Amino acid sequence: MGGFDLIHSLKLLPGIVIGLTVHEFSHAYVAKKCGDTTSHDQGRVTLNPLKHIDPFGFLMLFIAGFGWAKPVQFNEKNLNNPETDVMKIAVAGPLSNALTAMFLSLIYAAMLDWGVMITGIWEELFIYAIFINWGLFVFNLIPLPPLDGSHILFNWFRKYPVVYRTIYKYGTFLLFGLLILTFTTGRNLLPVWPLIEKISTGFLRILGYNF
Repeated sequence: MGGFDLIHSLKLLPGIVIGLTVHEFSHAYVAKKCGDTTSHDQGRVTLNPLKHIDPFGFLMLFIAGFGWAKPVQFNEKNLNNPETDVMKIAVAGPLSNALTAMFLSLIYAAMLDWGVMITGIWEELFIYAIFINWGLFVFNLIPLPPLDGSHILFNWFRKYPVVYRTIYKYGTFLLFGLLILTFTTGRNLLPVWPLIEKISTGFLRILGYNF
């Protein structure tokens, strides 16, 4: 396993900040639209990264390759339709990352079409930001707690609190166990990278850019 590369980490920084900020803002925004003001009252309906970044989770992204932002809180009792609104809030985060990746890809392709030369570090920043946002889209849809995909897959079990809590208790342990084993053994036990790469490069190819 290679050592820490400061230059490489700095190149990842803009994409990570954009991705995490947009992701958490979207959770908070949809929660407010669905009737709960908890996240709004906590100042989370904003694109200010400082409101969303968890210092330790942010650091772990660079050290271990996985991390987290501050989770958006909401009160289900305040939602207009809890059964469906919880899923709306959950899917809002990953969907926002997919839209951000598409938007960045469109800007990148348009600049190339207009003859704007994007080379060196600027090209790397664009490509990294695109891949990171697609990565957040794919990774967060994994149906393991506490990822967003689990709120979509297991939402029906909310009717059975004991079962729901059990799923989340052991599902969370399973996810972190897989991540820790991936980090310590060097074996990717959550092989989502091929899918992320296919989506990222595939969308760029649709726009006429062969990555």
